[in-house]
Amino acid sequence: MTAAGTPWAAAPLSGGAKALVVYLMAGARTPELAEAAVEGGADIVEIGFPFSDPLADGPVIRRAAERALAEGMRTQACLECLACVAERVEVPLVPMTYSSLLEAYGYDRFATDAAAAGATGLIVADLPAGERPALRRIQLVAPTSTDERLRLAARETDGWLYLVTIAGTTGARESLSPALAGLAARARRATDLPLYAGFGISTPAHAAAAADHVDGVVVGSRALEAAEGGPGTLRAYVRSLRDALRA
Repeated sequence: MTAAGTPWAAAPLSGGAKALVVYLMAGARTPELAEAAVEGGADIVEIGFPFSDPLADGPVIRRAAERALAEGMRTQACLECLACVAERVEVPLVPMTYSSLLEAYGYDRFATDAAAAGATGLIVADLPAGERPALRRIQLVAPTSTDERLRLAARETDGWLYLVTIAGTTGARESLSPALAGLAARARRATDLPLYAGFGISTPAHAAAAADHVDGVVVGSRALEAAEGGPGTLRAYVRSLRDALRA
């Protein structure tokens, strides 16, 4: 299967439910942690493939990537981790990676191998819309994106459009970015596809506030911090987010 023909099935939820995406870094504990996240209410699990120079990632994800690389988590090992996660959970799985890793591994080869391992979507954080359009992936847009770039990303995105709430890197923050409302409104004018928001969403209150504007939320840094406490801690944290999205 080639990149051009990969039918990523990053289908959004139906029935108006707000989606909860939980980010975990690939590693030896990831299958167990992913299972806990799903038990807590995660609808989608995003799996980070560690990279030595992750431009979009803040200190928490950078530290997790450094630990994963020290464990030997290279692309092939990450794909094997993805396959192990797919054996334990029945939710969509979305690898998050960087273009340098795909350049080294081969874009078409990665698309084929990721799909075979159970990926149902793909995020390449530093590959802008308009580049390698044959590689189907979830596109990211930010408050700084022009309307033209936003429309292009909306046309090319796979399944849902990822709204980056801030002009900066990932990481827990004290309050939800006020830029989300305006970005979501512009995105609604550009596409009928579901909108998911991430970067800086870390508390149940943040998740509930973001859900007023979008169809789903993505939680990364704070989920990784909870995961450091083990599956039980992560499960309880994810459940608190799920409860907030139901309120």
